[in-house]
Amino acid sequence: MCGIAGIATRDGKLPEARLLDILQSALAHRGPDGNGRYAAEGLGLVQTRLAIIDLSTGDQPFFGPGETVLVANGEIYNYLELRNEFPGANFATQSDCELPLFTYRNEGADFAGPLRGMYAVALADTAKNTLQLSRDAFGIKPLYYAETPLGLVFASEPEAILKTGAVSRAMRQGTARELLQLQFTTGRESIYQGIERVLPGETLSVQGGRIVGRRFKAALPEGKPRAISEDDALKELDAVLMDSVAVHQRSDVPYGLFLSGGIDSSAVLACMARLNEKPVVAFTAGFPGTAGRDEREHARKVAKARNAEYIEVPVTADDFWTHLPAIANAMDDPSADYATIPTYLLAREARKSLKVVLCGEGGDEMFGGYGRYRSVMRPVWMGGRAMRGKGFLDGLGVLRDAGKWREGYAAAESRTRGHDWNRLQAAQALDCADWLPNDLLTKLDRCLMAHGVEGRTPFLDPVVADFAFRLPDNLKIHGGLGKHLLRRWVEQQIPEADPFSPKRGFTVPVTEWIAPRAAALAPLVAANEGIRQICHPDLVEKLFRNLAGTDDKRAGAGSWQLLFFALWHRIHIEGVSHLGDVFETLQRK
Repeated sequence: MCGIAGIATRDGKLPEARLLDILQSALAHRGPDGNGRYAAEGLGLVQTRLAIIDLSTGDQPFFGPGETVLVANGEIYNYLELRNEFPGANFATQSDCELPLFTYRNEGADFAGPLRGMYAVALADTAKNTLQLSRDAFGIKPLYYAETPLGLVFASEPEAILKTGAVSRAMRQGTARELLQLQFTTGRESIYQGIERVLPGETLSVQGGRIVGRRFKAALPEGKPRAISEDDALKELDAVLMDSVAVHQRSDVPYGLFLSGGIDSSAVLACMARLNEKPVVAFTAGFPGTAGRDEREHARKVAKARNAEYIEVPVTADDFWTHLPAIANAMDDPSADYATIPTYLLAREARKSLKVVLCGEGGDEMFGGYGRYRSVMRPVWMGGRAMRGKGFLDGLGVLRDAGKWREGYAAAESRTRGHDWNRLQAAQALDCADWLPNDLLTKLDRCLMAHGVEGRTPFLDPVVADFAFRLPDNLKIHGGLGKHLLRRWVEQQIPEADPFSPKRGFTVPVTEWIAPRAAALAPLVAANEGIRQICHPDLVEKLFRNLAGTDDKRAGAGSWQLLFFALWHRIHIEGVSHLGDVFETLQRK
């Protein structure tokens, strides 16, 4: 896991060393174990390294056949298998990330096709004066770019691009409105004017500092559900999960697990316990002294059942007020997901003893776990409705213009109709298009990389997706519960997880923490420049002042969205320091 960045100039000149220094420094937290650089006429590449595989010879850049050079962020899990496809090849290292240089030799710009893993790759062919920028099909690893008069500037995080001065700190107000309503943003355009995302599964071809081609690698298979019995599906699922977890454990450094109270991480633990002789190190967050759902008791029971080394991480109101600015600073591509709080603190604790953690992200999307999927499948007269038809601030009256926030999401909905999928598959694909990469995976990447920890997601694997996405609907949703097949498997493998208890959802008690101090927050949030551009400040202030006296869940959720956005705007648009607590950050001149 690393940070990568670079510049492809339009005039063919050597990029300024000063700009490459800025990019490298801005990504140092992603790679505390070293750095590397390549510079030549028309191109500069930088990398900061978090050493996971091939600790001794895996420093980047890598150089390959035919005058090719590469920097990469991520893990190619099938690198051992791919090596066997190149007999006689002169590999310079044992690194997994050297392999794209050889698949490029065979496949050209389609070099990402054979890769199984999470990655953002920059591969230059200096003989042809081309650069390929590629991102894994699920969008687990981030990659951003800006087309500027200087040329194309790219980086693992938009903040690195901003620090070069190639793009100004200007916000797309429509995207900011989308953030407040959805808690994430959609599509290619980031919230910053001039900075775009390389889309999940996309490979950009760059020549002369300009994009000249785009290719896509799909994360999900085509075709409606296939016919398979439950017993046969259980046998296949066992093989698929064990295979995925096994390759996701490939590492030359210690690894562990984020264990929640849900069945997804319990399933990963069951696999890890079968694969490892030593106890799995499992980290669980909890919220002592609050009314929020605390998963520690359940997680403790599951960990004990598989002899895991169990570590609890309490998350308190003091943590909320102290660390929220640092979390907002890490979330430069913003996701206002309150799960960033425990994820950030879990990563801080995990870094004390290891560099890699596996987690259960993607289980709901692959196996049909969300209640919204069941709603999508019902007819309107039985309560069926489209996903995310209402925004977080709907009904609160604080937005100046609430009319067009859903356009990006609607465009993604339209794209799912162009496939041979049924209604449930289309809903799953819609979540995989934006919610997954731009909320859950951005949260995971930024919160872990802020502490130099790599996060791995065994459910978001092509082998798992090819199996799970085409399961019959009744093996996904059955008896009013989602993830039926996965629950059956967990029931067999780790019954202590109580897999057929209703999905209760993960909650963080942000409203409970905000409410006692909401009156003091009210004028600070309302006065924020970003809030004033999008919202009616007097109504924002009123919302916060009334929070302590209401049990309105929508008001609480809306207040959290507004507070997070105000902090994010202060740090990333206004440029104030995140050092200090919430009140210091909001008040800082």
